[in-house]
Amino acid sequence: MPSGGARNRSGPPADPRSGRSDARGLSFSPLPAEGYGGDVPEFPAPNPTARERHWWAWAWTTPQAAAWITPQESWRIPHVAEWCRVKSMLEDPDAKAALWAAKFRLDDKCMFSNAGLVEAGYRIVADEVAAKRTERTPEAPMAGYDPRAELRTVSDGR
Repeated sequence: MPSGGARNRSGPPADPRSGRSDARGLSFSPLPAEGYGGDVPEFPAPNPTARERHWWAWAWTTPQAAAWITPQESWRIPHVAEWCRVKSMLEDPDAKAALWAAKFRLDDKCMFSNAGLVEAGYRIVADEVAAKRTERTPEAPMAGYDPRAELRTVSDGR
């Protein structure tokens, strides 16, 4: 069995602002911080429970869902369904430790962990222009109002 090689949690996380990342051509695709607002696909496994459907609906509100819906990342959708199934099983107080280990592995595959996001080449970014879009624009001056009428002539005391 070969040893060594890159692991998603080995060493410091990649920093897109570093010179080394620039040299390697590393860049992260942005995911919207406000989450995915599109349609939720059908649960891809048979007979989902109510809790699995709950977690499935929740997962599709996350920023990561904006990536899953793309053709190049759609392979993650069955893993998201597995994550929902495991997450619902972990609500049982007698859940085994192996389920927790499975959940942590699925967190990476579904990009729910920072390590998973970095490994997949994504980052969550806030929409900085959204605040400006929702800001109220200054109202136009009232009809018939002339700001020049408020100007006064000031003598220089001569």
